[in-house]
Formats: sequence, C-alpha cells, structure tokens
Amino acid sequence: MQIDTGMLREKGQDTMTFEIFVALVTFAFVTSVTPGPNNVMLLASGVNFGFRRTIPHMAGVALGHALMVFLVGIGLMGAFIGYPPLQLALKIVSSVYMLWLAWKIATAVPPSGAKAEGRPLTFLQAAAFQWVNPKAWIMSLAAVAIYAPDQQLVAVAWVALGFLSVGWLTTVIWTALGLSLRRLLARPSWLRAFNFTMAALLLASLYPVVFQG
Repeated sequence: MQIDTGMLREKGQDTMTFEIFVALVTFAFVTSVTPGPNNVMLLASGVNFGFRRTIPHMAGVALGHALMVFLVGIGLMGAFIGYPPLQLALKIVSSVYMLWLAWKIATAVPPSGAKAEGRPLTFLQAAAFQWVNPKAWIMSLAAVAIYAPDQQLVAVAWVALGFLSVGWLTTVIWTALGLSLRRLLARPSWLRAFNFTMAALLLASLYPVVFQG
C-alpha cells in the first residue's frame, strides 16, 4: 500500500477557510459513505443485532477514525510513509484480522436458525479496528496531505473535526440500511446467505488497498 502524496501536497492550503472546510466535509463524506470494511461490518451488525445494540460500534467508528486522522496528522504520517516496513506490517495484520472478522460474520447465524451467535463490536473494538483498516489509513493520509499539508496542529484538528462531523451520519446510514433489511432476511437460510455475502465483501475490500500497489 504505497501512498504518493506529491501531487496531493500541491493542492494543500495553509489556512482552513469556510470553502476549504466545505470541500473537506464533502471529501470526508464521500470517502466515508462508500463501501469499505467499516460499512460492511455496520451493515451486517444492523441486520444481525439491530440498531440499538450497534450504537457502540457506530460511535467507535466515528470517534476512532477522527482520532486516527488527528494522530496521523501530528506525526504518524511521516513515519508511515517514510518507513515501508510499517506498510508491510499493516498489510499482514489487516489481512489476518479481517480474515477473523469475516469468519465471525459468516458464522453469526447458527445452523438451527436460532438466535444469532456472537455480539456486536464494542466501542473500543470498533475504535481500535481503524488502525488495521486499510481504507481508514488511505483516507487519513490523503485528507491530511490535501487539507493540512504542513501538518500544523490547528489545520490537523480541523481535518479531524471534518471527519467527525460526517462520521456519525455515515455510520447511521449503513446501520439503518442493515436494520431495514432485517425483516427481509427473517428466514435463517436467507440471513445465513447474507452473512456469507458480507464476509466475502469484507475480504474483497482488502484487494484494492492491500494487494495492489
């Protein structure tokens, strides 16, 4: 997962004007709402556990990624880009962890069709997941390179705030979508097929950001 920020830095700004913040929020929304590991897991959690039980997971994604953006901006970005072994380590850890998550999603429904096994991610688990989520890294690095290229504390804080301002909305959208599918998947066989599909999509989301480039 190589990140080339040369062209991105040329677009950077030294001040966070209203127009730039609107552009940042638009960037954050589009990159956050598009399919990826977080959204696939929220969709599956909404189907299997409902909206209320998924709230800690949702909060962990929104707050955890905003914190990640901030920490990347104040120093981790240079270390990550300048030290390729860290990128390789991220590939390995991400792949192993997502394999485990995919297995958990695929086996969420017992063969008997009884109550779903397992439980949704906790707030801390969802927040920690951001650090092994390749898409979250790509989003964080790109956002800092574009909107806070000098990595000044105030600019980085605004970038993190931009992601936080839309993070709650995108998590609600995907969890609510899962909730809306819950009745359609009342049959155990359909729910089982859905969970296998979500597990496959979670693994597929690794390909463009981990196994290419």
